[in-house]
Amino acid sequence: MKANPSAVFIFPSGEEQVRNADVAHPFRQESNLHYLSGFEEPESVLVLAPSTTQPGSHRFVLFVRRRDPERELWEGARYGVEGACSVFGAHEAFPIDEFDQRLPELLQGAEKVFYRLGRSAKSDERILKALEATRRALGRSGRGLLPIHDPGDPLGEMRLFKGEEEVALLRKASQITALAHKTAMIESRPGMNEFEIEALIDYAFRRNGCQRMGYGSIVAGGKNATCLHYTSNNEPLRDGELLLIDAGGEYGYYTSDISRTFPVGKRFSAPQAALYDLVLRSQKEAIEMSRPGVTLPAIHAHVCEVLVDGLLSLGLLAGQREELIKSGGHRRFFPHNTSHWLGMDVHDVGLYQQNGEPRALEPGMVFTIEPGLYVQPNDSAAPVEYRNIGIRIEDDILITATGCENLTKDAPKERSEIEALKG
Repeated sequence: MKANPSAVFIFPSGEEQVRNADVAHPFRQESNLHYLSGFEEPESVLVLAPSTTQPGSHRFVLFVRRRDPERELWEGARYGVEGACSVFGAHEAFPIDEFDQRLPELLQGAEKVFYRLGRSAKSDERILKALEATRRALGRSGRGLLPIHDPGDPLGEMRLFKGEEEVALLRKASQITALAHKTAMIESRPGMNEFEIEALIDYAFRRNGCQRMGYGSIVAGGKNATCLHYTSNNEPLRDGELLLIDAGGEYGYYTSDISRTFPVGKRFSAPQAALYDLVLRSQKEAIEMSRPGVTLPAIHAHVCEVLVDGLLSLGLLAGQREELIKSGGHRRFFPHNTSHWLGMDVHDVGLYQQNGEPRALEPGMVFTIEPGLYVQPNDSAAPVEYRNIGIRIEDDILITATGCENLTKDAPKERSEIEALKG
């Protein structure tokens, strides 16, 4: 609000989604609304508006569901208008059914509005109707609707830099997620189904305090690991194959994001070990690079160089490293980026470029490092011993003043450590 003193920010809650009949999917609050207020109930809107009585200050207004003893009997207690102020610190609070009536007043004197269009047709209609009412109230001024800006830019910059409390939540989510991955390594064995491992992971998350998964878990055995976002998780695990797990628990609205790959049986085969060691080497070197001033594209470029050199030595690629990378030839085995921001959302907000250039890493930023190699089952040009192998190793990295902290280091990834756990 200090940076945008004449603006009104509007943040509607997420909407409850029907699962079937009268059953809804579990509700999770929209990240920006929760980031700014901590309020978790659906059917709510947060509005930040310039103060009409104290120049230079702002109004923090929550619109929430009314208290309703009959509904609360079925659905649980609500905070109501009084709780919105006393518990969450709102300057003012009103019932959500008064939102349409009161929004034009909150827009008075504003020069621009920050609101994310396109997420909800119903919400868009309400906001545009209020903006039209505001325009009409000006009379024959010749002015059009107030300009609408996406709040993703200013909120993304805030959320990109994690404070101490946020880092503490990410550390906790990472510790729980690392434990879940280690449990999966120990418990998995040939003959089990992928969904059994998924259930073990979910149990570890919830038992240790995660409110939910940060995203749908990927539990991919054998050839399924060559599908980057495989989520069917319903095939049997076979001895001699690898199991790739990409799963993260969400703790206090902050999520971890870990990928590990390990044998279904007890040992890596020679081809599996060769590819695994290559991915691990590229990941370790990428983590070593991570410090203030470095950019994510520079980290990705180095990972590509390491992987291409290794693929050339193994006979999976032929040619010159520079030409293969320039032409995209390496994307046959490594088709994704090495990193993404991490925080409240698994693919978190924040600009990746500034002034047309990759932004330099700074203390407080959190991101993933996740190189991988995937040899497709139908890749007839690849040596047969490498086909059906998919490997990804992913950790969550916090940039510090002097370098970085690997938040997910407790999840085993050394081949010797993994094989020791497998017995």
